[in-house]
Amino acid sequence: MRIVTALDDLREAIAPVSRAGGAVVTIGVYDGVHRGHHAVLRLVRELADARGLAAVCITFVRPDSAPRLLTTPQQKLELLAATGYLDVVHVLRFDEARSRETAEDFVQEVLVDAANARVIVVGADFHFGRARGGSVDMLQRVGREYGFEVLGVGLEAAPGGTVYSSTNTRARLAEGDVVGAARMLGRPHEVRGIVQQGDQRGRELGFPTANVAVPARCMLPADGIYAGSFVAQDGVERVTAISLGRRPTFYEHQDASLLEAHVLDFSGDLYGQEVAVRFVERLRGEIKFESVDALVAQMRRDVDDTRRIAGGH
Repeated sequence: MRIVTALDDLREAIAPVSRAGGAVVTIGVYDGVHRGHHAVLRLVRELADARGLAAVCITFVRPDSAPRLLTTPQQKLELLAATGYLDVVHVLRFDEARSRETAEDFVQEVLVDAANARVIVVGADFHFGRARGGSVDMLQRVGREYGFEVLGVGLEAAPGGTVYSSTNTRARLAEGDVVGAARMLGRPHEVRGIVQQGDQRGRELGFPTANVAVPARCMLPADGIYAGSFVAQDGVERVTAISLGRRPTFYEHQDASLLEAHVLDFSGDLYGQEVAVRFVERLRGEIKFESVDALVAQMRRDVDDTRRIAGGH
């Protein structure tokens, strides 16, 4: 899969992989690259193979005003590549000029001139362009002029009827339901950040932790204690007890939640490393303990539960 950011590069990337000249194009944010996204991308691949076209995804870097991200831009590209469905991904940034662009301008400049789209596959409720002026109906109308087909596909639903979507995934995480979020995503929810120096309190209690500074724009689950895993720069996935919260036993007021990862059966220097933390199951909510001894006893139980739940994950 080739990743491009310039429209001229998009044209050049499509040409070698399109026997018939042109592309099947899907457009969207693709935050989380969840199960619903996989269904759309699989359709794009099937159509591209059947028609001798390139399979292309045009994805957006969301503005700061958008909801918190399930995946960073780098994670999203890695997940798109891992599907194996795409030939080319074009990353489209919303600069000032792009935010003023009409839907018609986008179709002409990006879909027709750069991508030579023959088929466009989007969600049935897809909107784009200035003031969200573009829609499936609009694409179908202009497609008759430019010679491309448009498929507006319905959203995939999980057993029980809940739609696979980024919005529903965020709702699960906001409740601390990381198991439900994983069903949406097809994998445990993962956040990434840099390990920073902390106050060493975990080490003093016998449970050293890595303090992971996650970018503010990334979606974290609700505060609580979780079983999960941890991947450092060596690439090894290790079972981890995760504390996410304000640490009320020691601090009366904290401005923000802190992510602390106690990596089981590990000793080593992690400072400065970019790491990944994956949430498997919520063990409990955050509690203010009456004594340090009570906290340590609960931490031992949390570690035992983590080993039982995430050890074979």
